[in-house]
Amino acid sequence: MKQNIKSIRPFVGSENFKISREFYSDLGFEETVLESNLSLFQWNRTGFYLQDAYVKDWIGNTMLFIEVDDADAFWDYLTGLRLPEKYETVRLTPVKTMPWGKECFVQDPSGILWHFGEFFSK
Repeated sequence: MKQNIKSIRPFVGSENFKISREFYSDLGFEETVLESNLSLFQWNRTGFYLQDAYVKDWIGNTMLFIEVDDADAFWDYLTGLRLPEKYETVRLTPVKTMPWGKECFVQDPSGILWHFGEFFSK
């Protein structure tokens, strides 16, 4: 029987759960607290689970890609949030154009690298 896959929700860790929760809320995700050490963060139909768990090698090697309609507009949105001013370890990298599309980057307070990109139409 063929199944319809509806979503994917990765589990990501955090070095400081409280700060990471604030960061993702500030970024624009809506939080649903599931347990004292686990929250679901969603933006429309895209979501992930944030855990109060930190393994340096795991966190330092975690990268996630979220597709957006317009990478340039998303970059403008990101810079307007002023996240690096509020969170000292947060880094933003401007939009880069690649052969396949455009993307910008956000490094969260724990070191997870988020790619926000758009694909060129074919």
